[in-house]
Amino acid sequence: MKYRRLGTTGLRVSVVGVGTWQFGGEWGPPPPSSEVERMFGRARELGINLVDTAECYGDHLSESLVGKAIAHDRAHWIVATKFGHKFHHNFERSEEWTPQQVLQQLEASLQALGTDYIDLYQFHSGTDAVFDQDALWQMLNDQVQAGKIRHLGISIGSNDNLHQTQQATEVGAGAIQVVYNRLDRTPEHRVFPACRAQNLGVLARVPLASGYLSGKYRPGTEFVAQDDVRSRHNKAEVQARLTMVEEIKQREVPAGVPMAPWAIAWCLQHPAVTCVIPGCKSVEQVESNASAAELELVRADHPQAA
Repeated sequence: MKYRRLGTTGLRVSVVGVGTWQFGGEWGPPPPSSEVERMFGRARELGINLVDTAECYGDHLSESLVGKAIAHDRAHWIVATKFGHKFHHNFERSEEWTPQQVLQQLEASLQALGTDYIDLYQFHSGTDAVFDQDALWQMLNDQVQAGKIRHLGISIGSNDNLHQTQQATEVGAGAIQVVYNRLDRTPEHRVFPACRAQNLGVLARVPLASGYLSGKYRPGTEFVAQDDVRSRHNKAEVQARLTMVEEIKQREVPAGVPMAPWAIAWCLQHPAVTCVIPGCKSVEQVESNASAAELELVRADHPQAA
């Protein structure tokens, strides 16, 4: 495993982390607690030290599973979670952005995670209007001073949200989380340059493009299961993505290299990216994700990449 400094936070994070959206039950049933514990045990063996979750991945369900899995070695883990939403039945979410509501979310997340501090607490896909609340950021920075939060971050909903990215330093945030993968390179144009200008850490989420870049699917594949988020995607767009993936596989992925770790390693070659946080639902997926740190790729489009 390799490690990088997460921007101005100074945290030394593994270049591959553990994403836990799948633990919330929105893409099939969540894994049992015993399997989550196995995944985190293997992740630690492989040198992974960052986990990303959120209050609304289930009703603090993902956080609870993470908390149980890391309870015996909490100090090893850099725990990133988020705020701004409340999970409801049928996978609906309402937004809660007042300082008092967010403070209540913070306390609930601390309880669910079984910890007395959160390493990275992230504003979660809110509008610019709710972002621009001085009282919210004052409350959050007060919690930093109180020791309940070590560092603040921003998980931008649109991967071209320059307003929130440019305001990061002003509100006290040291890291940006953004969707970035081989099929969606939008952050390269404006967000990444703004991150580098402020020395912000970058967590890249959805590196496998919701599984399209896993290497499992060929053009013509149809996603029909109701619990598969891809079944809700436009069918023509699905086929266009699968065709593009097939072309990438033929032209860019080295022979003998599995596509999934290649896709993660591809993200890591951009000089703005600190850590990639792919999801997982098995020990085998943890191992596949972690193997990306060992791949030495050269992207001609970014010759300055580390």
